[in-house]
Amino acid sequence: MSPPDSVQKHLIDIETILAEIGDFGRGRTLDDFLTDRALQRVFERDFEILGEAMNRLLRAAPEFETRISHARRIIGLRNILSHGYDSVDYRILWTASVDHLPLLKTEIGLLIRALRR
Repeated sequence: MSPPDSVQKHLIDIETILAEIGDFGRGRTLDDFLTDRALQRVFERDFEILGEAMNRLLRAAPEFETRISHARRIIGLRNILSHGYDSVDYRILWTASVDHLPLLKTEIGLLIRALRR
């Protein structure tokens, strides 16, 4: 039995957001990020979308939680960003983008390729 179309859609949404965060962050430093309010806003929104797409993915395919590192933490970050907008630690967003998103990108790519077989 193949997964619902929504699973593929959420994976593609996540892949797209990961690429966008990578594109906006490429060539930038933490200092650049901490002084660029527009870039901070882009990252905030992209991390919110990433968390929501992850939440929807896990509702559609709960078995993926064990195949995606820190899936619940990604959703938790989304909740912090949308409900605690006045206490965002931008260093955490930067660190997540640099240290954690490359692995997530690999994992999502593997899931997408597995579904296409």
